[in-house]
Amino acid sequence: MINASNIRKSFGSLEVLKGVDLSVDSGEVVSIVGASGAGKTTLLQILGTLDLPSNTSDSALHINDIDVTQLSEKELARFRNAQIGFIFQFHQLLPEFTALENVCIPAFIKRTAKKEAEDRARQLLDFLGLSERYDHKQNALSGGEQQRVAVARSLINNPAVIFADEPSGNLDSESADNLHRLFFKLREEFGQTFVLVTHNMELADMADRKLTMIDGMIG
Repeated sequence: MINASNIRKSFGSLEVLKGVDLSVDSGEVVSIVGASGAGKTTLLQILGTLDLPSNTSDSALHINDIDVTQLSEKELARFRNAQIGFIFQFHQLLPEFTALENVCIPAFIKRTAKKEAEDRARQLLDFLGLSERYDHKQNALSGGEQQRVAVARSLINNPAVIFADEPSGNLDSESADNLHRLFFKLREEFGQTFVLVTHNMELADMADRKLTMIDGMIG
């Protein structure tokens, strides 16, 4: 599913990633932990194609059998939209849109027909226990509900992998626990692959594998 090798990233003279190798199997849930500044989010952004390694000529990144380093900027944007889902600490819902409309946005970008996108969005919101929240805007949803809407949005295009950066970091303990269980339910129901960066050790320990980053390397 994901094969990355010799991923390096520097910001000026600061070397943040120092030759990371990583592989993730389809349907696997992998957590990445480590101290602040260890390079976790930087690695996640590169794996999610939001950023490039500093050493593009001697690094490699394959996702779902596609060498993403060989894609043009336009091809990469299409690939990211179709194959990758993102969940962030802050849900990043658009406040002027309803829950249903927020979930549909990636599908509309993909040029999915409106009815097909809305049917899929309703299916996901139902699965996530939000069948009574289709028409609610952000300010009418609890923190846990907002994050579940963000999860539905990440799933709308049936991505190959979901990258999550501190997905429960902004939630109370009960909502965080519910979200953690949800990830594994999604894996069971849809065979979803997850790569999770987290400081939450309970979530990290639930994963199939827990990887620890220390000073820009996976220990």
